[in-house]
Amino acid sequence: MPDAARLVPPQFYPCLFVALWSTGFIGAKYGLPDAQPLTFLSLRYALVLLLMGAVVLWTRAPWPARGSRAWVHIAVSGLLVHGVYLGGVFTAIAQGLPAGITALLVGLQPLLTALGAGLFLGERVRPAQWLGLALGLIGVGLVLAHKLGSGLATPALQAMLLPAFVALLGITAGTLYQKRFCPAFDLRTGSLIQFLPCLLLTALAAWAGGESLEVRWSGSFVFALAWLVLVLSLGAVSLLHMLIRQGSAVHVASLFYLVPPTTALFAWALFGETLHGLALAGMVVAVTGVWLARR
Repeated sequence: MPDAARLVPPQFYPCLFVALWSTGFIGAKYGLPDAQPLTFLSLRYALVLLLMGAVVLWTRAPWPARGSRAWVHIAVSGLLVHGVYLGGVFTAIAQGLPAGITALLVGLQPLLTALGAGLFLGERVRPAQWLGLALGLIGVGLVLAHKLGSGLATPALQAMLLPAFVALLGITAGTLYQKRFCPAFDLRTGSLIQFLPCLLLTALAAWAGGESLEVRWSGSFVFALAWLVLVLSLGAVSLLHMLIRQGSAVHVASLFYLVPPTTALFAWALFGETLHGLALAGMVVAVTGVWLARR
């Protein structure tokens, strides 16, 4: 996948990343009815390891220096970016939290990352970037305003929100950690180092949490699993690593503001979900905010 990604001009990496990453919520909607969330993710991680392991053997990709701390740093970043983030998102959606609300909560990441980048990475966030981050948040809120106002404020919603907040903290901490401790590593061997602990801990959590570990191998589940493995875990994640390597943490995080509007477009095209005029206006505001944050 890294070789394939190089066929795309680097200036298009951000747009491609947003488009691919946004399909993750769609894949979850297709696959989760046929498997419980952590079981689904365990299968996903196992397939990624098999495929990327074959790539590593075929290309003889280099590993980090033996005995170096890079192994630990890469593994920790993977647990945060993949294990905690995806575990929280899939659990929230499986418990009934609408994908749009989940995307909105995860959409808070750019603001948290901007705060963390100043504290832990020494990055200077300019006033124009803060304005862009604020506009992006407003735009995301406008896109999903009709969902927030549709009678979802029930006591049961509070229990659903917890996994989504855990996912938000995971992706924010993972982005900052990787930028600080391991911004550059071979994406092939690095994927093995990242996904192996994710598989072990997610499978253990599925067993400890009482999941049935059963899967109904429907056509929609097979499609969703294949899409999430090939397009998300290999394609979009490789792009994310390259973007973290090339840019500041704030620049990369600002792209996540475009995920909820893009997900809304996919949901409109695939499932016929309505896009209100307020949502269209929010998309324009979010795009403007990301443009300011990335200038």
